[in-house]
Amino acid sequence: MSDDFHQLIETAFRKIALQAGAVIMEVYGRPDFEARAKSDNSPVTEADEAADEVIRAELAKDFPEIPVVTEEAAETHTLKADRFIIVDPLDGTKEFVQRRGDFTVNIALVENGVPVRGVVYAPAKERLFYTRADGASVEETGPFGEKQGEVTPIRVSEPDNDALLVVASKSHRDAATDAYINRYAVKDAKSAGSSLKFCLVATGEADFYPRLGRTMEWDTAAGHAVVLGAGGKVLRFDDHTPLTYGKPGYENPFFLVLSPDVTLK
Repeated sequence: MSDDFHQLIETAFRKIALQAGAVIMEVYGRPDFEARAKSDNSPVTEADEAADEVIRAELAKDFPEIPVVTEEAAETHTLKADRFIIVDPLDGTKEFVQRRGDFTVNIALVENGVPVRGVVYAPAKERLFYTRADGASVEETGPFGEKQGEVTPIRVSEPDNDALLVVASKSHRDAATDAYINRYAVKDAKSAGSSLKFCLVATGEADFYPRLGRTMEWDTAAGHAVVLGAGGKVLRFDDHTPLTYGKPGYENPFFLVLSPDVTLK
């Protein structure tokens, strides 16, 4: 793909994520909003649906030739393509409903199974992470306007394997995850919601994020792209091979997000 295309991806993904974030925060700011259970019992709110509408409309304008897979449109979940955009308009709906702030907008470009470009925007936390046109990951500091603000290149940590910094899920932590983490020499273990966990590894705020639980590709692709652009790895839990995308039903196996210098056990 041309440099112009990747420059357009960087600019458009950033712009669209900010637009979706504004729609989400409008709903978040209300004293009450509608939330209901989907067929799989996961929660969905009017913010998820409004953000999805904005993202899909903008992507259709900017990239009419690229198919889009999105959590909120079941008809896209059977799509098969070597190159596609995958979207979770509001990752961390439980955090949103409980007003905990750890929710994100996620948009990623996948090529031949690899998320090569992505944006993760946490509007309530005012944190914005994305891959640039050259593939390197940055964090932009707000306030976020039409023009790109100040960006800082981000890089995974150089961890101390005798004192690891681990991040785990806030809403989905379980005994199996704790047992796995206990194999390691851990200095500090923190919890975070949504794809922010990927970004904490990408910035070096955590060395390691193990996920022993069900996730879908739209939950992980954008954060995965940001981690790759920061020099990190995302591996399958079972055989430590790279996690790939475009799998049947867009479902992920258990996985590990890490600085390459973490010694796995």
